[in-house]
Amino acid sequence: MPAKKHGKRYDELAKKIERGHEYPPDEGVKLVRETSQAKFDTTVELHLRMGVDPKQADQMVRGSAVLPNGTGKTVRVIVFAQGDRARDAQAAGADAVGAEDLAKRIEGGWLDFDVAIATPDMMGQVGRLGRVLGPRGLMPNPKSGTVTMDVTKAVRDSKGGRVEFRVDKTGVIHTIVGKSSFTQDALVQNLGTLMDAINRARPAGVKGDYIKSAHITSTQGPSVKLELGATLALAGRAPA
Repeated sequence: MPAKKHGKRYDELAKKIERGHEYPPDEGVKLVRETSQAKFDTTVELHLRMGVDPKQADQMVRGSAVLPNGTGKTVRVIVFAQGDRARDAQAAGADAVGAEDLAKRIEGGWLDFDVAIATPDMMGQVGRLGRVLGPRGLMPNPKSGTVTMDVTKAVRDSKGGRVEFRVDKTGVIHTIVGKSSFTQDALVQNLGTLMDAINRARPAGVKGDYIKSAHITSTQGPSVKLELGATLALAGRAPA
């Protein structure tokens, strides 16, 4: 398979990064900000190659983290709830709240949202939407904090910087760190919070190296390999 071709600007930016070199997190983040090539405010992404077998149920890595400096994205949140919980969700700023009516709206093709939250008693209705929401990563799940009675916290966390992560079938986690317009310190803080959450999500069945490598990049920009030991150490500096 031929190597992917990039434009001249990309190639010039990529020259700033030494191929195969592992950079300390602070330096890696600085390089990603410097090599963000797009004219828009690009998203900074983290890619972790995990030492797990995602085909084994006891090695599935999944969870969420509330980034201290947010994601820089406007997040549209819907909530499946009734009664007091529905009123709580509306007061917290949910973009749409409902039960059977909301489920029917989605069945009709409406998907104009980024996060779906549900109270446990609503999962019977939400379950039938699995074929629609599941493939898009929108299905509420207790492990990611989106099936909960505390809808106020869930809505505020989602709008304020909560990101979900999940190992894919190739054994890689892809998740968001923030925007290239963020300060270097803000991105490093977010990275530390992510590493802490991913460490906490380590399945008991995993033996040996849990995380094998870490790369950080911006949308359409070149990738920077991070020094793994220093990146893992960021977890200890994450805000409590």
